[in-house]
Amino acid sequence: MLNWDHIFATRSSRMRASEIRELLKLLERPDIISFAGGIPDPALFPDEAFKAAYADIFSGPEAAVALQYSVSEGYKPLREWLKGEMEKLGVACTVDNIFITSGSQQALDYLGKLFLSPKDTALVNWPTYLGALQAFNAYEPNYDQLTFGNRTPESYRAAAENLGGEVKFAYLSADFANPTGETVDLDGRRRLLKLADELDIAIIEDAAYQSLRYDGEAIPPIMALEIAEKGSIENTRTIYSGSFSKTLAPGLRVGFVVAAMPVIRKLVLMKQAADLHSSTINQMAIAHVATRHFDQQVTKIRAAYSERRNAMLAALEKYMPAGTVWTRPEGGMFVWVTLPEGLDGGELLARSVETEKVAFVPGQAFFADRSGANTLRLSFSCANEEMIDEGIKRLGRLVSGALAMAA
Repeated sequence: MLNWDHIFATRSSRMRASEIRELLKLLERPDIISFAGGIPDPALFPDEAFKAAYADIFSGPEAAVALQYSVSEGYKPLREWLKGEMEKLGVACTVDNIFITSGSQQALDYLGKLFLSPKDTALVNWPTYLGALQAFNAYEPNYDQLTFGNRTPESYRAAAENLGGEVKFAYLSADFANPTGETVDLDGRRRLLKLADELDIAIIEDAAYQSLRYDGEAIPPIMALEIAEKGSIENTRTIYSGSFSKTLAPGLRVGFVVAAMPVIRKLVLMKQAADLHSSTINQMAIAHVATRHFDQQVTKIRAAYSERRNAMLAALEKYMPAGTVWTRPEGGMFVWVTLPEGLDGGELLARSVETEKVAFVPGQAFFADRSGANTLRLSFSCANEEMIDEGIKRLGRLVSGALAMAA
């Protein structure tokens, strides 16, 4: 068999399989209670609205547009709708500041390509979204831990220079982050803007879960705060990345970026070189459904996911042994669990699938330095309240047994 390793580019050595993608295969097993996949519940998809949207598109003159090549920037009516939604969030922009991608994952890949040269540093949370690490890894960066308050700009700059590069951006999900479910408070967002100004770097604000707030007071996006301070989107260094995957339908692969024009122009050139444009018909269907049903759909999924989150938090309180702690998210799809020191999430998963028939994601995958062995991510989005109670009961029994064995 031909050995390809010496032919592949060096960057390919940094490409790793997603633990989450592999764990999604467990969803096909009826005997497994899965808290692994951070995916929306298909029972909540607005499928009738999409049936009507596609029928409308193909029943009139739009059909020819839907099946034709389109502009790389994205379907204009969809961008016009997004402009109005961004203005509701405090982000004043033009249609030209909005760029459509094939899911927000493509946006992360493009942004990694745009900013990162080999040995440059990306600032990320510890832990952070695994998909972001996968997107950035191909561009051979280093990572440093993004913190809020106990690091000076000089320390970040010096650490990057010691590794042979520069700090290029800070990446984070400010609302209900994947994997922790945590939200950055208003003061933290302002401190990040100050840090970015002092380092002269970009901020990539991943807003995949922004619409999924269940309680607490909404906080303006980082981009909105920066526009309020600097007067115009063209003066901002924040790049806002959003998606319809968690609200309408992930299978259509429609995401978007909102940014100053110099960034948008570069992204358009990347799009032209990669796939020319995102699926025209899918963008049109999203535009139809968003225009008519977005607020109603978000209200529906918020109600359902809020009840499931409450059920998971109650079950964790009821069944988890002392020494185990977890986040209490105000929105999103995830609860982050920190186990007592000495326990390993990967080892627990293997035991759990075999004996307790419960799946989750070991937390180590979300750390750029592969630390966090005693952590795990639980998703409540695809399990009903009875399944959540039973699954957490089994998981608590597993953790208690592991602690007894370690004692």
